[in-house]
Amino acid sequence: MSKYDIIVLGSGPGGYVTAIRASQLGFKTAVIEKENLGGVCLNWGCIPTKALLKSAQVFDYLKHAEDYGLSLDNPDKDFKKVVARSRGIADGMSKGVQFLMKKNKIDVIDGYGKLKPGKKVDVDGTEYSADHIIVATGAKSRQLPNLPQDGEKVIGYREAMTLKKQPKSMIVVGSGAIGVEFAHFYNAMGTDVTIVEYLPNLVPLEDEEVSKQFGRSFKKAGIKVMTNASVESVDITGKKIKATVKTKKGEEVLEADIVLSAVGIKSNIENIGLEEVGIMVDRDKIIVNDWYHTNIPGYYAIGDVVPGPALAHVASAEGITCVEKIKGMHVEAIDYGNIPGCTYATPEIASVGYTEKQALEEGYDIKVGKFPFSASGKASAAGTKDGFVKVIFDAKYGEWLGCHMIGAGVTDMIAEAVLGRKLETTGHEVLKTIHPHPTMSEAVMEAVADAYDEVIHL
Repeated sequence: MSKYDIIVLGSGPGGYVTAIRASQLGFKTAVIEKENLGGVCLNWGCIPTKALLKSAQVFDYLKHAEDYGLSLDNPDKDFKKVVARSRGIADGMSKGVQFLMKKNKIDVIDGYGKLKPGKKVDVDGTEYSADHIIVATGAKSRQLPNLPQDGEKVIGYREAMTLKKQPKSMIVVGSGAIGVEFAHFYNAMGTDVTIVEYLPNLVPLEDEEVSKQFGRSFKKAGIKVMTNASVESVDITGKKIKATVKTKKGEEVLEADIVLSAVGIKSNIENIGLEEVGIMVDRDKIIVNDWYHTNIPGYYAIGDVVPGPALAHVASAEGITCVEKIKGMHVEAIDYGNIPGCTYATPEIASVGYTEKQALEEGYDIKVGKFPFSASGKASAAGTKDGFVKVIFDAKYGEWLGCHMIGAGVTDMIAEAVLGRKLETTGHEVLKTIHPHPTMSEAVMEAVADAYDEVIHL
């Protein structure tokens, strides 16, 4: 039986990063993977979707070339090539992880791993043991009972990125990041898209002003938006799918070629041996402490299988924290109040910290500042004037409580707010940090200036 210091179950952005950090710290490490190195994120999620969205953005530019003083006759797309480009990028990234495994002398064990008592893992009949076993098995698309996925007519995110041919019409159920990114992609490609959301606003977890702006942008792009609505049932017997949608006004039947179910994710905790080992689970999540120890010594869990936001960057940070703690290093617990969330549709959304509503509920006396990109020289020059930056500060101590952005390229801007909050900066310090001009990023400084009634360009 092969013996390791650390075995990681799953090689997504949680698992493979954990394995690399463990190897750097001198642990003999193996990672077990049932499908593709890099997991869903690299192969079927974060990375290939961004490639699709880039194609959508370039196509959008081509369609609006006239706005930039350029002429182009009948721009068109080849859907198959768009999908092939995305797959090629995913494959390249997966090979990149293979290289990192070799470089860091990590054993990759191909196959389906199951936990066993006594710090063992069974992989398709072969046993491996380790002093520390870290579960990083991630999550999959959640299925609703009234919306069963058949992989052809009712699909999840995986099928959505590898369709053989472009559908003429599509219903997207759910408007979290996955739902709206696909809705935007297919709409940009020319599919007739309807998005159905149970709650009153699209991207319902965002600050309300961001949600409303996003809804307006989607409608302007020609996407049909139905909020306060739910898909009650689907009939897939005919050529077209008939979806019965319940709204405040009553029921209506929508027809489409394809329904994409994007109602969230479900943790991969079945059939991995948790019950056999006696690891505690609550509702769909493995219970862990601040250092990702389960209730059974020697077994740990990180990423989408534990409570907290199901995001790649969170899984990576948890894995690094977990192995550094095993090493006995001085480690800070992760501050879950300072994790940025990004949505890569058009317009992009990025946020961190409290929404305005949450800050008021927590009893803060707040200062709020907003700066619209319509007043930004860089945004005007780029032709991307939709959106704004919104900042929220505690009026008493100047603490930066939250930052919410919507607009072109904001996902690359939010780290400023995350770093500022980490370093416990105040509003005035941000305001006195000279930002470069003309950039989208100076909207952060201007929004802070607005919160303190010192704004120049409004």
